[in-house]
Amino acid sequence: MNKVVPPSSAPRVIAVVGPTAAGKSDLGTAIARVLGGEVINADSMQLYRGMDIGTAKLTVEERDGVPHRLLDIWDVTEAASVAEYQRLARAHIDRLLAEGRTPVLVGGSGLYVRGAIDVLEFPGTDPEVRARLEDELAEHGSGALHARLAAVDPKAAETILPGNGRRIVRALEVVEITGRPFTANLPGHESVYNTVQIGVDVPRPQLDERIALRVDRMWDAGLVEEVRTLEKAGLREGRTASRALGYQQVLAAFAGDCTLDAARAETVRATKRFARRQDSWFRRDPRVHWLTASGAELAEQALTLLERAVTA
Repeated sequence: MNKVVPPSSAPRVIAVVGPTAAGKSDLGTAIARVLGGEVINADSMQLYRGMDIGTAKLTVEERDGVPHRLLDIWDVTEAASVAEYQRLARAHIDRLLAEGRTPVLVGGSGLYVRGAIDVLEFPGTDPEVRARLEDELAEHGSGALHARLAAVDPKAAETILPGNGRRIVRALEVVEITGRPFTANLPGHESVYNTVQIGVDVPRPQLDERIALRVDRMWDAGLVEEVRTLEKAGLREGRTASRALGYQQVLAAFAGDCTLDAARAETVRATKRFARRQDSWFRRDPRVHWLTASGAELAEQALTLLERAVTA
């Protein structure tokens, strides 16, 4: 980050997005440090306390003195809520804007990013409908419910994996209580804030190598022990946290469904698939500016882009 001159006035909100292992966290921290802003986490699994190694959560030292918000706010037993995240993220964004400082949203959870910066309203919930659908999920499995979703809302079925029972239940609930497709409630490209989105673009072969190396480092850093500790705190009962990449695979090994070596290999495979879905999600947004450099050069490119966005 040598010889980098910060923009004379930064855009109101900056979002750093892209697939896992692309380098978003380091870039977002560098931008926030140069601009005197703060990082707001937009990785759904980094919201959970104790899920550090498996989510590649930056250590305090790696945050380089930059305040990071919305880390470690939920217990692993709590179900994720995009609506609650939206409320919390916008509170931090509004606070920083009122202080004349720059919010830097960083993460690869596409719906969370969009919930923070775009027009997105959340339909209500019906406890009876939700309970009935969850009972059906437990009895018949996610595949049967996914087939039903495909019949009533094909577009939603295309975007929700057949194994993601929680999201399938929510989609069917929304369809039932609103009479409209679940996809009708997904965000368009209408922003709440003046935002510049920066996508970190890494060639697929290089990204796959980074993912494999990251999983190796996580295992060496003690991911298995971290999962064992969190299991005692209720991880297995957490509807959202228990499905996190790495954690889900290690829990399966603890249950005797596979070996730890197999869990490690499956974590690599699943993470590569997940990275491709993340990339596809953000590629559909024409507002994202994609940068292909790395390290200090990436940060310099990003700040140049932000300077141009200010003066445009």
